[in-house]
Amino acid sequence: MDRIRHVALSSVTLPLDVPISDAKVLTGRQKPMTEIAFLFAEIATEDGHSGTGFSYSKRAGGPAQYAHAKEVGENLIGQDPSDIGKVYESLLWAGASVGRSGVATQALAAIDVALWDLKAKRAGLPLAKLLGAYRDSVRTYNTSGGFLHAPIEEVKARATQSLADGIGGIKIKVGQPDMKEDLRRLAAVREHIGDDVPLMVDANQQWDRPSALRFGRAVEELGLVWIEEPLDAYDAEGHAQLAAALDTPIATGEMLSSVAEHVRLIEARAADIIQPDAPRVGGITPFLRLATLADHAGLQLAPHFAMEIHLHLAAAYPREPWVEHFEWLNPLFNERLETRDGRMIVPDRPGLGFTLSEQCRKWTVDSVAFGRA
Repeated sequence: MDRIRHVALSSVTLPLDVPISDAKVLTGRQKPMTEIAFLFAEIATEDGHSGTGFSYSKRAGGPAQYAHAKEVGENLIGQDPSDIGKVYESLLWAGASVGRSGVATQALAAIDVALWDLKAKRAGLPLAKLLGAYRDSVRTYNTSGGFLHAPIEEVKARATQSLADGIGGIKIKVGQPDMKEDLRRLAAVREHIGDDVPLMVDANQQWDRPSALRFGRAVEELGLVWIEEPLDAYDAEGHAQLAAALDTPIATGEMLSSVAEHVRLIEARAADIIQPDAPRVGGITPFLRLATLADHAGLQLAPHFAMEIHLHLAAAYPREPWVEHFEWLNPLFNERLETRDGRMIVPDRPGLGFTLSEQCRKWTVDSVAFGRA
């Protein structure tokens, strides 16, 4: 029986090439995003096995995740890394007074992902295969070229490049103060890419119920794959009303930070496509619980961000899913994911299939270790 002998935690800040703006910026709720904070966990065992995982936070929250992980991380030493559920419970109880959602479990996500990475590596399998894959590739769409700070000609050019690179769908941001501008940009992109290319939009929670319904009715003829986060993330009733009223599917869930919050969406029939984020809900262990519930409810799956993790989880989902393509994290890793014919290919490397780059090490702002190196 193997034991965890060493744990290293690192706080890493990834700078973005250009400030990123979505509807929350244009409506004054947030400032443009210039960096992403990551928490990395690296775990080693007595028998020489290792695993790496990460969580993240956009804007505030990264230092809090790191601080909480530092407080509970020593509890890992001496535990059997195969007992992922047991280990997870021990860390939850170590920080029980701060709850089981948000930062409290996002800090554990990096550790949980590292344990799953380790388990798959020890088996000599990609994580998707360890979980029980339904497919060796997953439909993929690009978001990073469709942000609101980009002029429409740039959005169109990025869409062309994404399709040439083997990405299958294009998502653009909407939710500007003037809805007419959203409709103009959307119509321009649809005309540019043609009717046969899957097209999605993301409003980032910026509309009230009447505005969302008005937009949904205005774009029905465009054949969108989905309208994402048209309302406040916690407005399950409003999303349910939209899902019932529109032919275009409703997608939401990325901002929720626990399985329990997603259960409310599922029970309210508030989404046609659910978009959980493994680092945000606390890791792969809770994500798998949520995926079972979503499949039972007949929902499609399109995990948010972190394609390095979500490709494997989507490949193991019974219903044909989508994975969001973001190249932002590329500098953190030595390896790259392949896209071909509109799909993202599950790598044949064991575990998640990634190792940390030297650049990632250089962007480390703080680190701590427990156990024996």
